[in-house]
Amino acid sequence: MQALPIFMNITNRLCVVIGGGEVASRKVAMLLKANAAITLYAPEICHALQALADAKKITFRHAQFDASQLTGACLVIAATDVEAVNIAVSQAAKAQNILVNVVDSPALCTFTMASIVERSPIVIAISSEGNAPVLARYIRTKIETMLPAGYGRIGVIAGEFRDKVKAKFATTQERRIFWEGVLQGPIVERILSGQEAAARQSIEALLAEKTEGSHHGEVYLVGGGPGDPDLLTFRALRLMQQCDVCVYDKLVSPEVMALVRRDAELIYVGKSRDQHTLPQEEINDLLAKLALQGKRVLRLKGGDPFIFGRGGEEIETLMAHGVPFQVVPGITAANGVSSYAGIPLTHRDYAQACLFITGHHKNGTLDLDWVAMSRPRQTVVIYMGLVGLADICKQLIAQGVPADMPCAVIQQGTTQRQRVITASLLDLAEKVAEAGMKPPCLTIIGEVVKLREKLNWFEPSVNAEGNFS
Repeated sequence: MQALPIFMNITNRLCVVIGGGEVASRKVAMLLKANAAITLYAPEICHALQALADAKKITFRHAQFDASQLTGACLVIAATDVEAVNIAVSQAAKAQNILVNVVDSPALCTFTMASIVERSPIVIAISSEGNAPVLARYIRTKIETMLPAGYGRIGVIAGEFRDKVKAKFATTQERRIFWEGVLQGPIVERILSGQEAAARQSIEALLAEKTEGSHHGEVYLVGGGPGDPDLLTFRALRLMQQCDVCVYDKLVSPEVMALVRRDAELIYVGKSRDQHTLPQEEINDLLAKLALQGKRVLRLKGGDPFIFGRGGEEIETLMAHGVPFQVVPGITAANGVSSYAGIPLTHRDYAQACLFITGHHKNGTLDLDWVAMSRPRQTVVIYMGLVGLADICKQLIAQGVPADMPCAVIQQGTTQRQRVITASLLDLAEKVAEAGMKPPCLTIIGEVVKLREKLNWFEPSVNAEGNFS
């Protein structure tokens, strides 16, 4: 390490910027975030800097550089495109023992500007010591995706309780243990999900040693999306990484499961036609039981928990047991799979409505609203309808849907094993059977399927048998 990473308080302290272009403007913006008192010297300035000067947020002096301009400054930034000026600024600052940064000239600097991840009051600075600023910005982008915006609120609330915690616990170790318990438990999740009042109450209860219920865990009802792990939300990924137990379904793809915390206990409760590993009522009770043991339970579902996912039934049980929970929506199969198949669900020329249907058999028969499904100028999306596909097609034709209506069946959509069969309503079931399509599949019926030939963009790298295509 060739540079000492420090955070410097420059609130209301004089900082001098030499230069008036876009680069100088970016540096001024960073200094303003830290509440610096900024004086800028340049022969002319860009519109953005002029606006700041007009608003009296900075002081602008129309002048060429002179060493006397640095007097009293705590730091100086040179951001001109004239090398001789930048060198002169560096030399003058060093002579006066003032910290100096010369943009894109590490040899002339006594400090460098880090790439910042800001979740105020939490701030992360990444430095390449001037060697690779683009790499530093790339790393910042990676970190940005891992830290929710709500981490700043965690810092604010922790600051509110800092003195109380210090008064309650005499030693640094005791305070550390207390804060570890807060930061690794459900309190943080309450803050991140916007339940700040409840989080403050929980911290107060811990401090008062009123810990009834504090041994309870929490359930994360998370939508795992249609299969492609890149479609997970930031919150879903974070909860997947911190759970103690993962209760998951058959429709969760292997790629998504690979992102669950490696040492988490995995409990499979998947369902196939007429084959339920656990009845739904037992799954509901299992979630409550695990949470009441103090565990953080990830209930991971394919697609979205509230679209044919029976998530509502599960949280009803959790509420009955007083178990804290949060729901994280996922991209439902209809949206994700249709997009990857190049089939828009609505289009001004073809469909002004979209109907989601579950194709599960009930008591050996299909119990669907055939009239609603047969209306013109709409798209019908059928979940879990592969087994009854022939009956569905027959009933729709009987209801007056044209036999040549375009249709598609997509298997394992959004993944590298995606397969798509298109056909008319009359021929669909036969072609799907000939292709040997297997669940999970999604069926799309409607004029919008015509657009697949034109809009198809996703090319899986392997076919359904796992061989490279």
